[in-house]
Amino acid sequence: MYRTMIEPRVSETDGLGHINNTVAPVWLEAGRNKLFKLFNANHSFKDWKMIIVNMNIDYVRAIYFGKNVEVRTWVKKIGTTSLQLYEEIWQNETCCVKGTTTYVHYNREKQLSEPLPEEVRKELKKHCYR
Repeated sequence: MYRTMIEPRVSETDGLGHINNTVAPVWLEAGRNKLFKLFNANHSFKDWKMIIVNMNIDYVRAIYFGKNVEVRTWVKKIGTTSLQLYEEIWQNETCCVKGTTTYVHYNREKQLSEPLPEEVRKELKKHCYR
């Protein structure tokens, strides 16, 4: 599992006093930064290989300003050219958001998906959801 701590900002709080639901996808993406390095060590957009094709989010509990959150990211499924992640956002020892995201390993020059590299596949297996 990958873990990422995030400090909520006042600007992410909505009129109901909790973190707006549009923020969760952004935080979940921040939790993927270590995973992105597997595919592109320098984070160069010229060499970007991961294209998001699906995202589902369940909002379980409200999240509030003033307490840090932890984004937890697992690899749920490894395909030939794609991978599915299972992700959660926790605050105060409570799971507040659950989601899945699917990425395709994509070659922009050829305009098609390509197999996940074997060395990346090995590292992904270390972070599988159980």
